[in-house]
Amino acid sequence: MGGALVAGLMSAAPSAVALDSPALSMARQLNEAFIEVADKVSPSVVVIEVTEKPSADDSDEQGSFWGRRRRRGKTQHPRKMEGEGSGVVISEDGYILTNNHVVENAEKIEVRFQDGRLFVAGVKGVDPESDVAVIKIKAKGLTVAKLGDSDATRVGEFVVAIGAPFQLNYSVTVGHISAKGRSFPELGGDQDFIQTDASINPGNSGGPLVNLYGEVIALNAMIEGMHTGIGFAVPINLARRVSEHLIKDGSFARTWIGVEIDELGGNPDYMGLDKKFAPDAADGVVITGIRTDGPAAKSDLQPGDVVVSLDSKPIKTARQLKETISLLKPGHVLALGVVRVNQHLTVKVTTAPFPITGTIAQSAQSPKGDAGPPTFGLSVQAVTRDLADDYGVEPNAGVIVKEVEEDSPAEDRGIRTGDLITRVNGQRITSPKQFLEALRKADAKRGITVNLRSDKSSRFLILKDDDQ
Repeated sequence: MGGALVAGLMSAAPSAVALDSPALSMARQLNEAFIEVADKVSPSVVVIEVTEKPSADDSDEQGSFWGRRRRRGKTQHPRKMEGEGSGVVISEDGYILTNNHVVENAEKIEVRFQDGRLFVAGVKGVDPESDVAVIKIKAKGLTVAKLGDSDATRVGEFVVAIGAPFQLNYSVTVGHISAKGRSFPELGGDQDFIQTDASINPGNSGGPLVNLYGEVIALNAMIEGMHTGIGFAVPINLARRVSEHLIKDGSFARTWIGVEIDELGGNPDYMGLDKKFAPDAADGVVITGIRTDGPAAKSDLQPGDVVVSLDSKPIKTARQLKETISLLKPGHVLALGVVRVNQHLTVKVTTAPFPITGTIAQSAQSPKGDAGPPTFGLSVQAVTRDLADDYGVEPNAGVIVKEVEEDSPAEDRGIRTGDLITRVNGQRITSPKQFLEALRKADAKRGITVNLRSDKSSRFLILKDDDQ
């Protein structure tokens, strides 16, 4: 009986895969593809060794989060730090693309190729916001990496990372594109990153993330903690545009029009309201505020307008609009296609250099308050002549916010005492009576649209109570 059982188990076991099976054949082809990518791209990848300027900071042996760093000499102050990163050749005459954080504060930069050649490099230009830098070596006939189209990449596709993690030069790791459009406003930058699970570590910074066609689709830049398998890379389309400016001008100047924006499509804040103020727009970007010191203040653009195109090209996301504008030259006259209630308009705005100093207002966040209707936590008063003088507004220009309840939807949306409310649900408001009448007609769950002025900006926002 025991023998029969063993025989039965053996007969039920899967047979060994034949060495010439279609499955193994496909696996070998994929294996060969990774090898070919590494062979093709590695000659255009460089190891960047950086000696930083002397520093009296002895707080961290590791130094910068990126680039493995070590002490040089004894522990006396000041001391020099050494770091290592990666880069990719983008011209046969010596221009190399890398991360800004790899070469920032560099006193000396050396570039080493896979074949052992060593060059001294100089910084051509850096852009800290995008974390992109271009360095230059004196060389000719270099192998140039092929740059792909990061916009065309798809989540799930295979990628290969090449670089020098932990001084382990020309390491090749394989993974996938885990996500696109990751952003980190807290880092001060304002662009998307590509997320990958290809293993990248300190020293990979500035090295290429490559698809199976051997095209560079991103520059490896950040990791989410050690040994997590979560890395982020600067899309090559952005890095390419920035590098072109760095090579030509040595710097990259962004532009702005001075607006605060939010997305319309799929945004729960606008559910049920989108048909009210933008009935013909399924997607687009809502102008939630206009800076009085920005170019848009001199145009016909209004808070509440929904931007659906820029220079005849469709606009669907806030980041798309922001990045497109920032990469234009100052003085460019934009043609913004906007939807205003039931009108389709073209509004022209002239871009200006992004201000280097000063605080730029941020887009409003989603409301989280729990105050009940009909006030949303607001009480208002008429604009008397004395109040008009105090707040620098015209009489009958709206109603002044007298009080904002704590933890109310109005407080959560950033409305403050002294703000001037000019419109509710698109209707002009000149008295507290009109304001209360508009609130009585409001649906607390669906919310109301509010135009207001405060400090140096006019704003457009949604007030609603999610608990109703």
